[in-house]
Amino acid sequence: MPQHVPAPVKGDTAGSAEPVLAPGQPPGAAPGGTARGLPRALRPRTLLTWLPLLLAAGLWTFSLPSVGFRSMGEYGLLDRLPVTYYLSLLALTAGFLVSLRRAGTAPWWPAAYCAGLLMALKGVPAVLYDSERYPWASKHDAVINHLLANGELRPNEGLSGNMSAYDQWPGFFTLNAGLVRAFGAESAATYLNWAPVVLGLLMMPVLILIYRTFSEDRRLVWTAVWIFQLANWVGQDYLAPQGLAFLLHLAVLAVVVRHFVRPGSAGRLGSRACPDPAAAPVPPPTGTRQRAVGVIVLAPLVLAVNAVHQLTPVMLCVTLLALNLTRRYRNLGLLSVAVLLMLAWDLTLGRPLFVETLGTLRDSLGDLTQNSRAGYAGQLTGAGPELAGRANVLMVLAVAVLAGTAVLLRRRLAHSALPLLLTSVAPVPLFVVNDYGGEMLFRVYLFALPGAAFFAAAALVPAAGGTGTHRVRPAVRRIRAVALPVSLAALLTGFMPSYYGKEQMNYTPPAETALVTRAIDRAPEGALILATTGSFPRALHRYDRLEHWFFAEQELPANVEMLKDPARYLSTRLPSGTTAYVILTRTQDIYTAGEGLLPPGGFAALTADLIASPLFGVVERTRHGVVLRYDSP
Repeated sequence: MPQHVPAPVKGDTAGSAEPVLAPGQPPGAAPGGTARGLPRALRPRTLLTWLPLLLAAGLWTFSLPSVGFRSMGEYGLLDRLPVTYYLSLLALTAGFLVSLRRAGTAPWWPAAYCAGLLMALKGVPAVLYDSERYPWASKHDAVINHLLANGELRPNEGLSGNMSAYDQWPGFFTLNAGLVRAFGAESAATYLNWAPVVLGLLMMPVLILIYRTFSEDRRLVWTAVWIFQLANWVGQDYLAPQGLAFLLHLAVLAVVVRHFVRPGSAGRLGSRACPDPAAAPVPPPTGTRQRAVGVIVLAPLVLAVNAVHQLTPVMLCVTLLALNLTRRYRNLGLLSVAVLLMLAWDLTLGRPLFVETLGTLRDSLGDLTQNSRAGYAGQLTGAGPELAGRANVLMVLAVAVLAGTAVLLRRRLAHSALPLLLTSVAPVPLFVVNDYGGEMLFRVYLFALPGAAFFAAAALVPAAGGTGTHRVRPAVRRIRAVALPVSLAALLTGFMPSYYGKEQMNYTPPAETALVTRAIDRAPEGALILATTGSFPRALHRYDRLEHWFFAEQELPANVEMLKDPARYLSTRLPSGTTAYVILTRTQDIYTAGEGLLPPGGFAALTADLIASPLFGVVERTRHGVVLRYDSP
């Protein structure tokens, strides 16, 4: 017979039944999600997850007033960032490592840490700077202002200062002109410094989609995102066409790897019994009709890539070609559409620059030494730039070594994620084609980075759940447990000089910007603007009304010859009847020295010679620079 259990009397605690525990709740835990009377948020495990994020945010915020960005020396921001800033980065790293333990059940924590890292690393200029970071970014603002003022661009008109390309690929500028109008901003300069943070946040979900296609291990996926952010020091995510085009490129890649699988192409990888415990099963296959619809859906996105940037469509085509080398993603239809859209744009709106580029291929094709150089001269000078250059090389080697280690030690994962590996290798042959104005080295690294970051993470995150032949030995697991924090700390150490070591040439005082603006506004229409380099603020202001000559953007031997008699060198090369304004600023001095365009002291000697020459008259002179006028006889 069933026993009768008397109902407890209200208020009688001594005779009350034991509280019912939630599944998985340890004995002795109090009801309502508390342990020993503590709320869930204050449990030790949960506390260690969110407390480092709060601590890092507090330290980072506290450090901002102490950042001496207005008094940067040759080491850029490295010695102007206070200790509390670096402590905030360490707190973020420690918290992220703890959050990885809950990546499978609480993925919002590693997501929050990745977003926090992005803000901590690249948000300092956005919050503090009172001028545009990267002086050369102001030319993009000039194009947007021109589009807003005139309502049109002129792709077939030759413009000095290398500005014609922007009129031939206007998608990025049209989008920003619309944003400026929609939000009533004064210009794109009001949000220019926030571009790295915004683009980084937009890339995170796209990277997650790509990485989750090849791995079910959330720890590996989030570590790959973390490494991507630490290794993305190349500075191509500012307010520029390349940043937006790269985001669109990744979006196309994410759709392809998830929704363009051919039936019967995966073999044994198609089952849940994946060769590597971390590998994800191949996405469901799609039929011919579905893939054809996918091509139609992707065509506008591919067209957008072509409308935004001239190099990214080439990268996209070589990436799709690499994917076609696998049976899984062999889709000649999508590759053909991408190639046809690229050629259609290049032969119509982009024809002037396309024809010019074809004319230079004879000299650049196959010249690996020239094509892989960084910048015009390729010789960084000064303590900060030289440190940044060495850090750049070490960062590339570190990511490559980690990725290569995963390919060798986790061959089963490399086999299942072969498409991602091929997308990393695909951009490398472009070194053979062209130097892209000294930028090809950085662009190849950027497009190879998403896949390289995934495999670098695979080298550091031990496989979970392996059994039998796939079981990870305890010794290997212990080594990787140490290697992960050490490697992340090393990459963080390398990021700082790589990204901020040359910051002295990236920040421009507002007074210098005002000096340049006054000088260019003073110049009559058709006048010639001379400067050593175009990397100074407002250099291309009124670019559609004036001509430009950045006379030191050439090889160092030619500039050494120029410095023997600068006034004569310039005057003999100016057309008769020309009215020219020479603008020489502090930012140009720092840039030409740091990038090795002029020898040490060359800019000061150049300035002194032109001021002393009777051919050039001083129009305005401040501690930020000098403006001279030349009137041809």
